[in-house]
Amino acid sequence: MEAVGIGTLLLGFISLLFFYILWNSMRRNHKLPPGPTPLPLIGNLLQIERGQLVNSFVKFSKQYGSIYTLYFGTKPVICLSGYETVKEALIDKAEEFGGRGRLPTLEKVTKDYGIALSNGERWKQIRNFTLRNLRELGFGKKSFEEKIQEEAKYVVEELKKLKGKPSDVTKLIMDAVSNVLFSIVFGSRYEYKDETFVELLGIAEETYRLMSCPWGQLHTIFPQIMDYIPGPHHKISSVCKKLISFINERVRVSQETLEPASPRHFIDSFLIKMEKEKDNPNSEFNEKNLEATIHDLFLTGTDTVTSTLSHTFLLILYHPEVQEKLQMEIDGVIGRDRIPNINDKADMPYTEAVMQEVHRFCDLVPLNAPHQVTKDVEFRGYFFPKGTEVYPLLCTVHRDPTKFTTPYKFNPNHFLDENGKFRKNDAVMAFSAGKRICPGESLGRMECFLFLTTILQNFKLTSQTKFTEADIAPKLAGFLNVPIYYKLSFIPR
Repeated sequence: MEAVGIGTLLLGFISLLFFYILWNSMRRNHKLPPGPTPLPLIGNLLQIERGQLVNSFVKFSKQYGSIYTLYFGTKPVICLSGYETVKEALIDKAEEFGGRGRLPTLEKVTKDYGIALSNGERWKQIRNFTLRNLRELGFGKKSFEEKIQEEAKYVVEELKKLKGKPSDVTKLIMDAVSNVLFSIVFGSRYEYKDETFVELLGIAEETYRLMSCPWGQLHTIFPQIMDYIPGPHHKISSVCKKLISFINERVRVSQETLEPASPRHFIDSFLIKMEKEKDNPNSEFNEKNLEATIHDLFLTGTDTVTSTLSHTFLLILYHPEVQEKLQMEIDGVIGRDRIPNINDKADMPYTEAVMQEVHRFCDLVPLNAPHQVTKDVEFRGYFFPKGTEVYPLLCTVHRDPTKFTTPYKFNPNHFLDENGKFRKNDAVMAFSAGKRICPGESLGRMECFLFLTTILQNFKLTSQTKFTEADIAPKLAGFLNVPIYYKLSFIPR
């Protein structure tokens, strides 16, 4: 018994010594920025409020400055805040900060294939092809604009059927936005009540919900442990299997009907590229990357624009004077007899200012997706070893008082000069910046403009609810900022 007791004490002593050495080595890395004191093994886990990942990061930036270090377990993560710091990293040092960090909740689905989570040569090949191919399929062209206008007309018709009844139209907007993407990737749109279509959009909503919930946030911080703890964060894999299965079936159909001389959509173009590169051992054009790229495009192209437009409607309900000015500009430039087109935007500075302010104020992706340094980097007196993860806090860029006069207020005048002309502000990074800027930025901006102007051309937005400042303020809780649940009425003009 005495021997057992001595053995237990010795084991405890060795364990404590190990924890101390581990903790001390973490704290003694003086080349990293300062930050809250981590605990052995769990890092700063206990200092991050449950379900309040973004707000916790913002609080740390106020305490430790524009560059600080957090520990996700034993792994250091660098957080950057404020416009100048984030700009220097993502734009001035775009190559060094252009890697993608981990997103554990999605890794089980696409691994490091596709465009969102890949790095190095794979990312370069897939991203370059995707950008070029989307342009060839119509990005920025009249044919592409017509797809959005077509869906905007469907939305107007559906809204007319409501006859002013208070409704939550989130699903309707998501249907329309997703159909634009479907027509490019798959070559066809779906009826809004189609069972497959409804199920696929449900997958997108569920994925973002699971990523932003407290379990998903904890998985982001502590994947080494959360990978083995039961919880809803594991559900993403099973939810996305249905989406992957749908993608595989569409790829199979495209393979059977492919005409190499006449590509119909993104899948066809990728399959043609696969055939051309089949003898190239360094080619990244294979079915795994095709499957993952479509998955990435689907997730980033549905809920994001939908949430942005939902924020927009909520903000102009709270600010009726903004809606009035928007409709005055729409009537003056476009009128009510033709559908808006993207060329109208150049003559609509107030509308452009409102949309930019929505992007800034709603902070759709407040933490950005995690970055990773691609080589050893000296940055503002600190040293980041290759592979160090970096979180550029976009929410702090959008609230930077040196760039916006009323950073916590919705104010379209942030983007208007003294003559009422549109004034660009580089501190809006809603689509990120640098090497990892969202490839669908032009699509997102075009959709927001055309859907918003078409709806306001036809309807006045009202609500029986009296909203407060707290209601319209972004919640800054998870990966994606979604507005509160609300209903509104569309009154024909």
